[in-house]
Amino acid sequence: MFNHLRDDFPTLSGEDPAVYLDNACMTLRPQPVIDAIRTYYEQSPGCGGRSVHRYANVVSRRMANCRKNLGELFNAYQTNEIVFTKNATHSLNQVAKGLSWNKGDIVLTTDREHNSNLVPWLQLEEEQGIDHRVVASNDDNTFNMENFEKACAEAGNKLKMVSVSHVGNLDGVATPVKEIAKVAKDHGALVCIDGAQSTPHMKVDVQDLGIDFMAFSIHKMMGPSGMGGLWGRMELLENMRSIQSGGSTVDTSNYDSLKWSPPPAKFEGGLGNYAGILGTDAAVDYLAKLDLDAIHEHEVKLNTKMTSILKDVDGLSIIGPQDAKQRGGICSIILENIDAHDVAILLDEAAGVMVRSGMHCVHSWFNAKGIERGSLRASAYLYNTEDEVKLFAETLVEAVEALG
Repeated sequence: MFNHLRDDFPTLSGEDPAVYLDNACMTLRPQPVIDAIRTYYEQSPGCGGRSVHRYANVVSRRMANCRKNLGELFNAYQTNEIVFTKNATHSLNQVAKGLSWNKGDIVLTTDREHNSNLVPWLQLEEEQGIDHRVVASNDDNTFNMENFEKACAEAGNKLKMVSVSHVGNLDGVATPVKEIAKVAKDHGALVCIDGAQSTPHMKVDVQDLGIDFMAFSIHKMMGPSGMGGLWGRMELLENMRSIQSGGSTVDTSNYDSLKWSPPPAKFEGGLGNYAGILGTDAAVDYLAKLDLDAIHEHEVKLNTKMTSILKDVDGLSIIGPQDAKQRGGICSIILENIDAHDVAILLDEAAGVMVRSGMHCVHSWFNAKGIERGSLRASAYLYNTEDEVKLFAETLVEAVEALG
């Protein structure tokens, strides 16, 4: 379906390109993104938003355009509700550590969160005395609304935040954010979502979802590494502390006082990753021209192919629902008595297939289930093909038979 776009990605060109199935970690970059980064360094290496010479003015305009395009992509009410960060981790930390908390305030997350949406809350529990509680999922990792509603009821007026992943990086399972937000709002809580695994693969409308914050990573959206973003409602951003104060975050300062800049500058302290922002602008432009629904359908088709080959193989089991339609483009596999890292190395060396192995920064889920070796995770994106996922699955079967 998207084969005609493969030529846009330099790493996929050549006679025998590698099979890249580690897209849940980081996507490949198309040529326009690479060109935008190179253009910054070669033609306009200035400080956006600071100096007023021609180099800086070019960067300032591109920064404004990038912020506008991201706002339009997510249906933000205001362009300035988009904050540039390093990644989703930075964004989630800004939310957790930028808001004000009282001892005993309750924060709910699920039992399958990335460390980026777990560790900041554990840190606040340790340092400020908030009460972090975990909502258990169903046996197949799908969201349990009954458990969630019970947790909200038990929290009562102490419930201050519900923070969940939109799509799990462990298994590709989507969370019913819109329904979660409605219940949370009935209890007076804020809602934050980790959109790192949803924003590259589906249309995300923050107004329709009814949420307050969303963190996302540009390096998963065909953009540069070291770039992410935070969307938040303006009235909340205006009253939030910055966790990165300094240059650009204040309108003025005296020896004994300061005046904060309005969002988003308030949160973007220090010299910006201007090359990354220009690359982000190119990535968002590239992504905005694509049919996100078609991308999702393509990924499900590829996952269905992988699943059909792997689902009945002795010695391995797929994490999450057996129906690939419920796992998007992610197929995460537990291997019995075989080290996932060993298999990942074998796949790369023997077949040129690149996948992820380990805990995927969801240590809590594996530890709770006593799974010490983690899993092998293949994650597809728009430029992957049926032949590639077939090669992965069939080579994995051979490896399991040989090593098991």
